[in-house]
Amino acid sequence: MPNRLAQTQSLYLQKHAENPIDWWPWCDEALQTAQQENKPIFLSVGYSSCHWCTVMEGEAFSDEAIAQYMNDNFLPIKVDREERPDLDSIYMQALQMMVGQGGWPLNVFLTPDDRVPFYGGTYFPVKPKYGRPGFLDVLRSLRDFYDNQDEKLATIKGQILENLQQSVQLEAAGDLTSELLQNGLEYSAGVLSADTPGPRFPMIPYADAALRGSRLPFDTPRYHAAELCLKRGMNLALGGIFDHVGGGFHRYTVDPTWTVPHFEKMLYDNGQIMEYLANLWSTGMDDPAFERAIAKTVEWLKREMTAPEGYFYAAQDADNFAQPDDLEPEEGDFYVWSYDHLLSLLGKDELTELTQQFTLTEGGNFEGKNVLQRQQGGSLPSTTEPILAKLFRARYGVELDSTYTLAPTRNNHEAKTGDWQGRIPPVTDTKMIVAWNSLMISGLAKASVVFQNPNYYVLATRAAEFVLHHQWVGDRLHRLNYDGSPHVLAQSEDYALLIKALLDLQQAAIATPPSAEQNVPVWLEQAVNIQSEFDTWLWSDTQAGYFNTASDASSDLVIRERSYSDSATPSANGIAAANLVRLALVTEDLSYLDRAEKTLNAFTAVMSQSPQACPTLFMALDWFQHPVLVRTSGDRAAELLRRYSPTLMLKVEEELPEGAIALVCEGLSCKEPAQSWEQALTQLQQAQSSGA
Repeated sequence: MPNRLAQTQSLYLQKHAENPIDWWPWCDEALQTAQQENKPIFLSVGYSSCHWCTVMEGEAFSDEAIAQYMNDNFLPIKVDREERPDLDSIYMQALQMMVGQGGWPLNVFLTPDDRVPFYGGTYFPVKPKYGRPGFLDVLRSLRDFYDNQDEKLATIKGQILENLQQSVQLEAAGDLTSELLQNGLEYSAGVLSADTPGPRFPMIPYADAALRGSRLPFDTPRYHAAELCLKRGMNLALGGIFDHVGGGFHRYTVDPTWTVPHFEKMLYDNGQIMEYLANLWSTGMDDPAFERAIAKTVEWLKREMTAPEGYFYAAQDADNFAQPDDLEPEEGDFYVWSYDHLLSLLGKDELTELTQQFTLTEGGNFEGKNVLQRQQGGSLPSTTEPILAKLFRARYGVELDSTYTLAPTRNNHEAKTGDWQGRIPPVTDTKMIVAWNSLMISGLAKASVVFQNPNYYVLATRAAEFVLHHQWVGDRLHRLNYDGSPHVLAQSEDYALLIKALLDLQQAAIATPPSAEQNVPVWLEQAVNIQSEFDTWLWSDTQAGYFNTASDASSDLVIRERSYSDSATPSANGIAAANLVRLALVTEDLSYLDRAEKTLNAFTAVMSQSPQACPTLFMALDWFQHPVLVRTSGDRAAELLRRYSPTLMLKVEEELPEGAIALVCEGLSCKEPAQSWEQALTQLQQAQSSGA
């Protein structure tokens, strides 16, 4: 019989609906029941495309003996981290305190009266293996500990709670100096330069920060930031992390050579990478591989990740079924190629040509099969694209066509019973997340300007319009949408990234005439309104900065965090501070600038002591120290936006001082009206790097 999770909307929770464990979703009733029955809470947090979450679901969480002991002795709660990133952040921090590292599935045990954790881990096997204890043994030991070790339990809880509370007590420490900015941006370049063994992640916030630093005339720079940024872009566009046949970027590679990916595709990665590659192009690093990667990613987005209503789906699994009668899916089967299959599909001559462009061997590079990785940048030969189109047909069962759409596979049952013309596709998590859609909107907006492609802009506006028209219940923004229904109050990253996306669209509209011009004031008006709502519900009056969760949605939290660390996505407070500077520039309302300064000052201790944690805060500091507004005519504005000017906002004004073509304003003062294009560009360059 299905458990309570069968009634939830989350794909991740629904995957556990047939478990014999009597799961609860996170809710007041579950927390009250645990307290009334004096049962420790077993909190398990994951997400739909998490490989080891899927493994544990099929192993420990499906084991009858484990389930019986769990149900009798604990109150089990399942949380989708993509629904509740605030809960995930708190308990991930606690896990890292307890064991020194984190990951998903995130499994922690909480006392029922105060929800403070006292033990945790990630993947637990059914039987002891991989140096990890069997899960049933863990459960028995912890129940005995809870019942019989009151003093030790209180000591452990007290230490963890004290550390959690201290983590949110941040004090301003120092000034917002140019030296602080240099140290932070160069630290990000150092992160890109690290040549260590192990997996490789996109780490776009660090790459973005390093790219900003490459334009500034720092004294004795420690790294060749531009070279590092170009290298990161080439690794992304050429490596196996990119799907060269179908488009889109995988989550990360398991090796340091960017060859073999962990195959899930996340919307948030693809939006950030798209914006980053467009930024590289705008600096003059215009390798054709970047343009191709963006174009193919947009093809994938339209074909597999865009709802009929215009918003974007959240993610695709790493695993898929090779055959309909398989009991379990295989990792990466949808994407990889055996050498013999390629030979039979292409023939010797075409396979030889493909091998000249991509790494292909008879033995393969992933479990006897091949992940495609390009051997050099530049344009692919015109004869290679038709060969890749044959691989597309072999995978999807149809010809490569920009109008083709692949209906999402929403669960394993649909995957195994669908009438697929090609391979069985991975499951797609079709929920709409405001923050992740906003990252993709920003990426499309930037690419539309840099590559002068209005179709990218149109795709971005459809998603933005869906959010603006469907994500408010009353006067409150909501984070998720399941099949047309909004759910869960928005968190700080939703507000911050949506405001950024609207400002990016507002700027892109200036460069996308003529039909987009009417949207310039619309996007700005919406950004201003949403910022006001953000300030009302999540601003900290006592400490400054923005809480992760609204003031009326925090009663179930052990602590109330203000996110400043970057992870796979940029920190909410870093994005928010940059937004405030941008709003000050285009609205000329200096109260935004005051709030930006307060936000940055709130995190000076973190920026000084832990620059590795917060590249997005340093990008916001760059905005604060080098804010530039250029007033010019519409035909000139588009050209300016195609250049790399990371702290520039534009206003279109046809009535300028006599003889002037542009008015460049640096911070709170304007330069001499520019009488020529060359003078305007010189003034802009000086304003973008002054004070460094």
